Amino acid sequence: MSCPRCHFHYNCICPAEPTLTSQARFVLLTHPRELSKTTNTGALMLRTLPHCRREIWDRVNPPQTLLDQLRQPDLQPWLLFPADAQHPAAPFQAEPSKQPLFIVLDATWQEARKMVRKSPWLADLPRLSLSVTDTSTYTLRRNQQAGNLCTCEAGIALLDLIGEPQQAAQLSHYYQTFIDTFPAEQSGHRKG
Repeated sequence: MSCPRCHFHYNCICPAEPTLTSQARFVLLTHPRELSKTTNTGALMLRTLPHCRREIWDRVNPPQTLLDQLRQPDLQPWLLFPADAQHPAAPFQAEPSKQPLFIVLDATWQEARKMVRKSPWLADLPRLSLSVTDTSTYTLRRNQQAGNLCTCEAGIALLDLIGEPQQAAQLSHYYQTFIDTFPAEQSGHRKG
């Protein structure tokens, strides 16, 4: 029987799950195809960050709850996505009277590009690009491009960016436990 929380059958990773705190809010704007993927790392953020929630992306019907949240005067929204000529990246600077709200696209890179292109309401958000020097350790899917991070690695980098290194380290440990345990779990045996 699978663990009801981490959904692993042979190698429950719940003992490694931290309880995090953060000054920021996180919204995982998730492509519908991600919901059924056992390799999705956004779930690690959802289980550990208190102000993290998932919204399902829909090309025709944007998530109204998120649209309403973007208009809240006490929040400072950012779209985590690489800059381009029309949408330059802005350096992150916290506004003292506002709480950062990070919209993280939870999808493959191909899907994420499509989501941004087909969601004009995202175009008005300031873009935040990460300058990451570490190589991604995410190896659970094929066709990973150099320089790209998975969803949880992006969350770890955001925690570091906003000056919460202990929270980033705890999430990183949980993420690494997931990455290290996943192959054994998929093979149907206990990790040795």
